[in-house]
Amino acid sequence: MTGALARYLYSFTGFGRDARLFLLTTIIYGAALSLYWVDFNLYLGAIGLDRPTIGWMMSISQLAGVLVALPASALSDRFGRRSMMAAGMGLVSLALFAFLPGQRALLVVGVVALGAGSQVVAVVQIPFIAEHTLPEQRNAYFSMWSAFGFLTSLFSAVAGGAVATALADRLGYVSAAAPYQILLAGVAILGLLALGTVYLLTSDRPVFDRERSETRSRFGLVVSDRRLFFRLLLPGFLTALGAGQLIPFLNVFIQTKFNLDLPVVNLIFGITSLGTAIAILAQPALARRFGRIGSIVLVQGASIPFLVVLGFSPVLWTVVVALTVRNSLMNAGSPIFDAFAMEHVSPAERATVAAGMTLLWSLGWTVAPLYYSWLQATLGFTAGYAVDFVTIIVLYTLATSLLWIWFRGTDRVAAELTVELPIATEAPALVEHA
Repeated sequence: MTGALARYLYSFTGFGRDARLFLLTTIIYGAALSLYWVDFNLYLGAIGLDRPTIGWMMSISQLAGVLVALPASALSDRFGRRSMMAAGMGLVSLALFAFLPGQRALLVVGVVALGAGSQVVAVVQIPFIAEHTLPEQRNAYFSMWSAFGFLTSLFSAVAGGAVATALADRLGYVSAAAPYQILLAGVAILGLLALGTVYLLTSDRPVFDRERSETRSRFGLVVSDRRLFFRLLLPGFLTALGAGQLIPFLNVFIQTKFNLDLPVVNLIFGITSLGTAIAILAQPALARRFGRIGSIVLVQGASIPFLVVLGFSPVLWTVVVALTVRNSLMNAGSPIFDAFAMEHVSPAERATVAAGMTLLWSLGWTVAPLYYSWLQATLGFTAGYAVDFVTIIVLYTLATSLLWIWFRGTDRVAAELTVELPIATEAPALVEHA
């Protein structure tokens, strides 16, 4: 691990100016988004919204992301990745400020703006990184970028929860929502800082006109092999259907089941981020040993038993261990599949593939919270979550099996991986918890 870390740090000096600045943006924007995903549902509960209503809020947010994904991809080819990234982060910042009063109308506006804005960023940052690194740099950059994101999530979650609670006590606020409002105010400020770092990047405007003219294109989107696109996208969609009904509500599940306060919940999710960062740094070596598809099936398959412990163990420490290991394994395989997918499409198709991945991910996260809300309203807390866990186990197993059936034996790499895309983790934003 020490040698790998030394290689990553050495590689940093060889990256271009924009690539290094984007790592800074990752840290600031990632801190904001990670705090939002860990604490926002808890905030909604603290101001009196019930679980079905919270589920509808999450679906509305993801639906907004579905609607903007493909237009964002096409517009980024025309106006540049930086401009679209700035627009997306601007929407996210406005959304975070809209959450503070706790009024339902503003909450709805906020979740729509955040869903759309974070989706725009997710779509355009993928081709941005591919276009600002050399092929021989991408493995090191990718690993560093994703590890930075999860480590940022660790420190922001631990510090954010503790500081917000301490400030609320010191200022004499007695409302249950006060620590969350303080935290969201800090998150909104981080969003504005991230937007400022984007404007330090060089203006870019990618040109793929010639290649697009030789490939089937519609509405600025390029797809040359529909069957391949279907196979590349469907497993991620099945995973999204599972993750979307459970991952956004794991904080509610753990807090309610074990009666935990805000700092402890944030600490638990911070620990999972550390485990995920370590797993991501180790995954390329595993892929060289077993091949990319083999390594993905291995880690995703190994994560499924930990879902059983996570969902049904009555002991807190076993749940924390299961959550950490499961998240690490499930997310570790994502960058490897990104590399595999990008080697099967042309540069002109990258933005379209990225949009397709994020669109289907958001679509899954639009439908799945409605299922969660129905289960909670019909079966209640314990039985509802039990069915959720069984459903996600079935969907994850199916997605992993399809990867093996469709792609086994097609890619076995003995050399260093050339990673074309950043991580597409189990959540639809930069470092959201899986």
